[in-house]
Amino acid sequence: MAEKMLPSPGGGITPLQQMLASGTGAILTSLFVTPLDVVKIRLQAQRTPFSKALPARSVPWGAQQATWKCFLYCNGLMDHLYVCQNGNGCTAWYKAPTRFTGTLDAFVKITRYEGIRSLWSGLPPTLVMAVPATVIYFTTYDQLRDYLHARSGSRGHHIPLLAGALARLGAVTVISPLELIRTKMQSRQLSYRELGVCIQSAVAQDGWLSLWRGWGPTVLRDVPFSALYWFNYELVREWLCGQARLDEATFMISFASGAISGTVAAVLTLPFDVVKTQRQIELGDSEVHPVAASKPSSTWLLMRRIRAESGTRGLFAGFLPRVIKVAPACAIMISTYEFGKTFFQKLNQERRLRGL
Repeated sequence: MAEKMLPSPGGGITPLQQMLASGTGAILTSLFVTPLDVVKIRLQAQRTPFSKALPARSVPWGAQQATWKCFLYCNGLMDHLYVCQNGNGCTAWYKAPTRFTGTLDAFVKITRYEGIRSLWSGLPPTLVMAVPATVIYFTTYDQLRDYLHARSGSRGHHIPLLAGALARLGAVTVISPLELIRTKMQSRQLSYRELGVCIQSAVAQDGWLSLWRGWGPTVLRDVPFSALYWFNYELVREWLCGQARLDEATFMISFASGAISGTVAAVLTLPFDVVKTQRQIELGDSEVHPVAASKPSSTWLLMRRIRAESGTRGLFAGFLPRVIKVAPACAIMISTYEFGKTFFQKLNQERRLRGL
């Protein structure tokens, strides 16, 4: 039988230990999920190479029409925008010449001709932000949930929903400016000194809120996702424990609960994911052509436009790829996190017993 895990509430471990558990889970999740996204990106790049990329919109008359391409890179924790101009701003792995006939063929050929490490191409720079964001998110959730349980004196199912929403709101607010800065550096190839001047100029022109461009669509997707995820996770885990007649969740129960709740949350928030993707591509466009780029559409106008052009089905585009990506990421992250917390709880208990 799988090793039993202690209850989820963070009693018995310190915030630092919660951070270590969530950081470990974040890294393992990235290692498992990133190869799937690298293969997807390579297949997309093969279908639409730079020679076929669309010319940049609204380029002034007489200016050279540069081709551009923006793509989203997901390491299982966050979506990161990569911007390429004339094929030069992109990393070598994106432009590798190997031809693929399908997903399995891509896995085999990348491993054989480029080395197995190529399946994790582009991962280290994204982890610099994704791991801290995940650590902030999971630690804040546990702390908030325990505080609300203690303050209200109840263990109602509304508490995970509220704690999940607030924790994600905090994490997105902290990380959003850093992701914008990373996009600026990558798209314009700025030095740190030039980046400082660029940020000062943006703040002087548009105010401090300009550093949170793209915050709105991210919050509209991630906050409801988080609220639904934690609400369903606690419910499903409790139900599975009841079915197995266990007082405490096992590793596999946590894994299954994470996968199920992640799938439900991903499906229900899919329209917001479609809009967020569009807004991130617009952000990339504005970074490549800051003078010519048009002002990004509002979230609701963008939703109405997608619905007008593609119908309601357009708001649920990419249903299967999102579920395939989100379900294992949620399952690996939460089960590893719970396992890490269990490890530290047992460690602390042993230390206390030795101290008696």
